[in-house]
Amino acid sequence: MLKEALKEKTLSPQQVRAILNTDNKEIVELCKRASILPRKNSKGQTYFSYDEVKNLRRVQAQKRSVTNPMVTQVQKQPSAMRSILASLQQMENTLSDKIAKVIDEKLEGMDEVVVELIRCKTDNETLRQKIVDLNKEVYQLKNDLNSFKPIGLGLYRKKERHVWE
Repeated sequence: MLKEALKEKTLSPQQVRAILNTDNKEIVELCKRASILPRKNSKGQTYFSYDEVKNLRRVQAQKRSVTNPMVTQVQKQPSAMRSILASLQQMENTLSDKIAKVIDEKLEGMDEVVVELIRCKTDNETLRQKIVDLNKEVYQLKNDLNSFKPIGLGLYRKKERHVWE
C-alpha cells in the first residue's frame, strides 16, 4: 500500500516535461532556481514529487511573467523597432556587398594565374622527360665513343662489342 501511494505521488521526467510543456534543459534551469534536487529510485531512475512539480510550475510562471513585460514593452514601439531592424538589415546588406566586391577585385586575376601555373607545371614535366631521354642518349654516345681505339696517324678503328644474350 505504501509503494502504491509512492508511485501515485511521484512523476517521471517525461511526465514533468509534459506537465510543464518544456524540455530537459529548462527543467534543469527551473530546478536550479527552485533549489530542487531530483531524486533517484532504487533502479537509478530520476523522479519528482507532486510538490516539487508544483514548485517548478510556480517558478516557471514567475519566469514567464518577468519576460512578458519586456515583450509587451517591445510591442508598444513596433515602428521604432522596425526602423532599427530595417537599418540593421540595410547595413548588413551594404557590408556584404562591399566585402564581396573587394574579394572579387582581389581574386579577379587568379583564374589566369592558376591556368599559367598548370601550363608551367606541364611544361616542367615535359622538360624533365626530355632531360631523361637526353641523358640516355649521352650514355649511349659515350659508349660508342669509347668503342673507338686509336691505331695511329689520327686514325681510329671501332672495336666490335659482342652482345651476350
